[in-house]
Amino acid sequence: MSVNDTTSVHDYDILIIGSGAAGLTLALKSADFARVAVISKGELSQGATFWAQGGIAAVLDDEDSIEAHIADTLDAGAGLCHRDMVSHVVENSGACVKWLVEQGVPFTTIAPEDARDGAERAPLQPDNLAPLHLTQEGGHSHRRIIHATDATGRAVFETLARRARQNPNIDLFENRIAIDLITRKKLGLEGEQCVGAYIFSPETSSIEVFKARFVILATGGASKAYLFTTNPDGATGDGIAMAWRAGCRIADMEFNQFHPTCLYHPHAKSFLITEALRGEGAWLELPDGTRFMPQFDSRAELAPRDIVARAIDHEMKRLGCDCVYLNITHKPAAFIQEHFPTIYARCLKFGIDITRDRIPVVPAAHYTCGGVVVDKSGRTDLPNLYAIGETSFTGLHGANRMASNSLLECFVLAFSASEDIRDKIASTPLVSEIPPWDESLVTRSNEEIVVAHNWDELRRFMWAYVGIVRKDERLQRAKRRIQLLEQETEDYYKHYVVTRDLLELRNLVLVARLIVECAIARKESRGLHYTLDHPELLPEAVDTVLTPPNSLAH
Repeated sequence: MSVNDTTSVHDYDILIIGSGAAGLTLALKSADFARVAVISKGELSQGATFWAQGGIAAVLDDEDSIEAHIADTLDAGAGLCHRDMVSHVVENSGACVKWLVEQGVPFTTIAPEDARDGAERAPLQPDNLAPLHLTQEGGHSHRRIIHATDATGRAVFETLARRARQNPNIDLFENRIAIDLITRKKLGLEGEQCVGAYIFSPETSSIEVFKARFVILATGGASKAYLFTTNPDGATGDGIAMAWRAGCRIADMEFNQFHPTCLYHPHAKSFLITEALRGEGAWLELPDGTRFMPQFDSRAELAPRDIVARAIDHEMKRLGCDCVYLNITHKPAAFIQEHFPTIYARCLKFGIDITRDRIPVVPAAHYTCGGVVVDKSGRTDLPNLYAIGETSFTGLHGANRMASNSLLECFVLAFSASEDIRDKIASTPLVSEIPPWDESLVTRSNEEIVVAHNWDELRRFMWAYVGIVRKDERLQRAKRRIQLLEQETEDYYKHYVVTRDLLELRNLVLVARLIVECAIARKESRGLHYTLDHPELLPEAVDTVLTPPNSLAH
């Protein structure tokens, strides 16, 4: 149920910071043995899950196999995937799909008699599930993407949110933003466990204490570090920053996935054009109509996203053009409208009829492959603190996330974390007392413009210097600017009352530094990290792991 209570102290068994697919799944899986609080930065529907178009990768077809899905993921990850984690996630895909169907997610289905060989083949159905329509996306060797037309994230989110609102053991706190984690060490107590978080309510300008036996970070990624992104406004790396400050290791932040096809239009506000269009036959063209992807990769438009994004970036810079074009007009209009109703309607608002017109597209920051280091149960270095979803680094994605593996990871890790918490909850006490947030030494600022200017500066130089193609000189330039911004932001944070914009800027500047440090450390081009100064691939694939000074890992 939704809660608007402004009581300063809340006690829960589980505190979940983040209300997307990962956070809501863990809440629902844990509500039968725990009291759960879910913190949403804005309205529930403002997270990245709601806007996800593509689908969920799962092995359901009789011509597909677990081994093939694993092999495709390892190939896309450019040697950096952790095979044990890939196997764990892929092997549990069927169970997650079954659970989602049982929750009532309205996936697109197909009648077996209507299936066409090589096209919309109905998958094998465990336990008599309805036959689900499968599509194909870049990097996948088979049709294994289940979806709800072209609005899968919305269908998943609305189903899980409805279930969560109906559950008496789940309280949903909307329009809240976490400031920082609370640990026993910060309280001067023995032990290193995470015991809660300070949560800011912009609506009431109050700071609440949430005590919990277990805390889960499910805050999404950090793509708002870049000027152009497909992500909603909340993707400011909050969970990654809080985990780092609490002493958790962070890994592989240099691997920022740029989605190849974001709608290019002055009023579109970075609307993503799903990869499923290319899976269903759309091809990329230059302004003059020339198709260019076959020159870059034998898989053409179905190559992994890093290859497609770099190809588009190369052609745009070579020609000096503002965008390239995605063309699916060779498909029947009825097919396009049936399979991609959301994209069709959205583009039509901007005067683009995708049944007749090409879609102008550009790459945009889309997914953070790195994050908080966790194990198969989502456990971080700090006891009783978990990280799941895009916030985490599991080793599944390696140097380049394969399409539709991210939603699958959300569900599998949420399942695993819930089971781990179930085993520990009876022996994990709730901390007795946490002091309220102290604002006695700060004042209200009349210089909020400083926050806005620093935010804009950060996103612009991250796009220019730490984007799709990098150089050592650009990275060092970004590092120097981040050092100044980080100092200014911390000084501001120490002297003035917190606001949402200030908290997000503080987190984003820190995460930008971690991205740049990881990028500087990698002296090769691998997956999503491509640098002109080190174009070759090193013989050994090694993760870039950063360890904070206060880490338990020492």
